[in-house]
Amino acid sequence: MTAKSFNRRGFFLLLLKTAGWTALVLVLAVGSLLWYFNPPVEREEDLVYARRDGRDLTLDAIRPGNPNGLGVILVLSGRWRSKPDSDKVWLVAPLLRRGYTILAVSHVSQPEATVMEIERDMHRAVRFIRANGESLGVNPERLGVVGGSSGGHLGLMLATRGGPGDPESADPVGRESSAVKAAAVFFPVTDLLNLGSSTENPGDGGPPKSFVDAFGPDASDLEKWKRIGRDISPIHHIHAKQAPILIFHGDADTLVPLEQSRWFVDKATGVGATVELFVRENQSHGWLTMPLDIHRMGRWFDAHL
Repeated sequence: MTAKSFNRRGFFLLLLKTAGWTALVLVLAVGSLLWYFNPPVEREEDLVYARRDGRDLTLDAIRPGNPNGLGVILVLSGRWRSKPDSDKVWLVAPLLRRGYTILAVSHVSQPEATVMEIERDMHRAVRFIRANGESLGVNPERLGVVGGSSGGHLGLMLATRGGPGDPESADPVGRESSAVKAAAVFFPVTDLLNLGSSTENPGDGGPPKSFVDAFGPDASDLEKWKRIGRDISPIHHIHAKQAPILIFHGDADTLVPLEQSRWFVDKATGVGATVELFVRENQSHGWLTMPLDIHRMGRWFDAHL
């Protein structure tokens, strides 16, 4: 055997060995990811927290294998539309792995329900969860909330407007508070009266042009819209004692531009509220590495719940 053929054989053996190790590493990496994003859970589905127009409003309780006794409310909402079965365990796996019980809340989609009605239903959901904390396995005084886009908007409405129930209510759920202890959201609309550079800005100060019907018949009247838009905008309810808030937002988002979060942060920090903003460069209305940001949300809840 010549030295040349021996070297060639050695090269191919080394190549095969390297390929084998690479394949093994890839298999282990993929297996680890599949394991991490598919944690063992116990589900309790279709818990009715309210009724609207003859329809049940429901939530699912998703409990991890090692619950820490704390609950995070997942607002299932995009474009203010919702489906009870739209929660994905893999998406909130970083929270489940940390022991948080996920309470996935759905609502009647707009325009069947107005955004204002949807917001009221979210407050009702928090009150229901607080009233049933023991059976749900969560501390009713240590609830967080997460959501993206319209779910982020609703999460901020809970963080800024959540508060005491009606002590005179005959319904024990109605007597509970709708306050949350911490919030973490993605790309939320915060000021519906100032849509700025959004592709949804109609240019006349009115509601988002694709969502006029979502705010009810009065939204077409610009004078009435000023009241409606202010009432349903988180930025107009900021106060110093609101829940600590974490926001992730892409700087290439044209639907809900980054300025929406920047305006919110500037006003909140101005009154001494705790708000932290992470800007994702060159990212639009969602990105592939969002599960990594949910992992960071987990650390946020560790610190603030």
